[in-house]
Amino acid sequence: MFTGIIESTGIIKKIENSKLSIQAPFLSKLEIGQSIAHDGVCLTVTKILDDCYEVELIPETFKRSHFQNIQEGYEVNLERCMKADGRFDGHIVQGHTDFVGVIEGIEKDGNSSIFKIIIPEEYSNYFVEKGSVTLNGISLTVIFAEKHYFTVGIIPHTMELTNLRNITIDSKVNVETDIVGKYIKKFNSTS
Repeated sequence: MFTGIIESTGIIKKIENSKLSIQAPFLSKLEIGQSIAHDGVCLTVTKILDDCYEVELIPETFKRSHFQNIQEGYEVNLERCMKADGRFDGHIVQGHTDFVGVIEGIEKDGNSSIFKIIIPEEYSNYFVEKGSVTLNGISLTVIFAEKHYFTVGIIPHTMELTNLRNITIDSKVNVETDIVGKYIKKFNSTS
């Protein structure tokens, strides 16, 4: 489980078929089998090399994430899984991306940047104002939710420390909806 508080960013050094090699500042602390969220996608460390570690993606991961479009040199947000005795600073994040969102607009609002993200119709019921959402692994609060889009505000600190600083209009981002909303929707549809 993750919290959506990004620990650092890393660089995708190599892409080979379904394997990614990633340079990260916490490389010396990793172990094979460890789970790490990469732009919000939970992937397992399968190999540790001198200057990077390796993860492998399955077809479902490519289908539901922007990893189908990334290239070597891409900066990726990283979060190691939460320790049982750790602080819960974000929200419950599983590392299971639901869909790839497209940035339709970016506007300045005081000290923040407001991102407008398009929602596929089948996910529109998972967004509520002041609810939680994860973009590229970052725990954020929904400002406004409509049938076809939602907005979030990014503070300068988050912009500076994550790959959101590289986002432009038409950029693709990994979106994970709130797990609580998923369970409520499932419960209501089976009652």
